[in-house]
Amino acid sequence: MAGSETGAGEGAGRRSGLVSPEVAARMSGLEFLRGLLDGTLPAPPFSEVAEVWPRELERGRVVFEAVPSARFYNPMGVVHGGWLALVLDTAMGCAVHSVLAAGEGYTTVDLRTTFAKAVRETTGRVRCEGRVLHVGERIASAEGRLTSADGTLLAHGSETCLRFSTTRR
Repeated sequence: MAGSETGAGEGAGRRSGLVSPEVAARMSGLEFLRGLLDGTLPAPPFSEVAEVWPRELERGRVVFEAVPSARFYNPMGVVHGGWLALVLDTAMGCAVHSVLAAGEGYTTVDLRTTFAKAVRETTGRVRCEGRVLHVGERIASAEGRLTSADGTLLAHGSETCLRFSTTRR
């Protein structure tokens, strides 16, 4: 893998929206993700709500940072596991996306998440690294690790993605 690229900042001042399917289909997954990383493409709307932002990118590996907040607390006073799974799915799915050719897309088929430690607003910014494990003709798989700023493992997971053509209807 080539050297990793690092991204600009998070939400403040960044536009969000969707990239048209026609534009996205002309870009490789790595080109598309570079556009998200450097801000030339709009961040997906969920990034603002969930406070999840790309930080590093290389073929087969991505890193996102996220900010847990009390807005995501469950009734037990900790961040809901669904938010942790969202962050892991984002990193693992984008790792798969980074190896796709122009005209290819993917969707998550299976997501497995293991929660290792409770996350609270006081945990502070977290880091999630996704790495591709396997890329086949139709199926790709990835793994992810979600850690605190001091490197403590908070959750980890794996997922399977289905590859498909975005140009055939």
